[in-house]
Amino acid sequence: MTLVLSNDDVEKLLTMPDCIGALEEAYKELAFGRGITRQRSDCIAPTSYSPEAVYGLKSMDGVVPSLGVGAIRINSDIVTNPKIGNTQRRVKVPAAPGNRYVGLVLLFSTANGEPLAIFPDGVLQHIRVGATNGLGVKYMARKNASVMGLLGSGWQAETQLTAAAAVRDLKEVRCFSPSKENREAFATRMSDVTGINVRAVDHPEDAVRGADIAMCGSNSIDPIFFKDWIEPGMHVSSIKKPEIDPDAVRAADRVAVHTHDTAPILVIAEGAPFKEESKGKSWNAAKDLDFSKYPTIADLIVGRAKGRENDQEVTCFLNNLGLGFQFAAAGSVIYKRAIEQGAGHDLPTDWFTETVHP
Repeated sequence: MTLVLSNDDVEKLLTMPDCIGALEEAYKELAFGRGITRQRSDCIAPTSYSPEAVYGLKSMDGVVPSLGVGAIRINSDIVTNPKIGNTQRRVKVPAAPGNRYVGLVLLFSTANGEPLAIFPDGVLQHIRVGATNGLGVKYMARKNASVMGLLGSGWQAETQLTAAAAVRDLKEVRCFSPSKENREAFATRMSDVTGINVRAVDHPEDAVRGADIAMCGSNSIDPIFFKDWIEPGMHVSSIKKPEIDPDAVRAADRVAVHTHDTAPILVIAEGAPFKEESKGKSWNAAKDLDFSKYPTIADLIVGRAKGRENDQEVTCFLNNLGLGFQFAAAGSVIYKRAIEQGAGHDLPTDWFTETVHP
């Protein structure tokens, strides 16, 4: 049987510490070539939804042989790039019937090729992004880091906070986003969720001034963190390449990246108004930085590189591109827990296999 799970199932089955632990172990496999991952691929085309929007078909995959699984994540998106405040954003539109998004993870067995599970990517997506940056904090931030500045108040910002809190004893979090209403609601909600003093501030500088950890968790395709905000001993991180201004990256004493791939494989149809390809934005950001010279998070985990030598160093982690490998590693945990707890719904595997040679 093939197991079908919902986002609600995934949320109950996978905690942030679970995901951090699963990725940490899996990155060891990746570091030594025992795990494999494929560079993300985006096909961009015009859409009848709006002349200002594009259709994106995205995929990424990876295999963790030691866990006996491979996974592919597929997104079918309507994407817009509105300007909010002073920055341009990447905003997905819930355009599918019922005002819904479309993202799926397919988990396969490496033993016989069968589809083990199918589930939406939404909850796992933002847990695994948070967990990745949480590993950056674990290996690069000061051990006594207790004050965090957070730029962003959306769904990605939530797991940046919970991931950092899973690896450091946070006492205070200061949050900024352009919408006063959003940042205040975020602060109230996350104070209740985490038990940490989370408070909203009126300016981004107020969030990061004096912070031990400065985390970006936004949908901006323009820089939102700058060199002048850096302080001795600070750890800075982003969930995408353009969030941190390149001058700030260069000012750090130590920099690590998620992967040496700097952008997805982009295939763009003629006539697609793809604003993310504008000069200096999104995947075109920080093109003068040589990402190949930076160690990856996997290098830090296996000890090939050090994340920090002393408490005065400024460290920077760029979660520059997601990996399909993450969905295989975390998907394995979700699947095993689902089997143990009887979660989800079984469908006949025959529905997803065939007798005709493909």
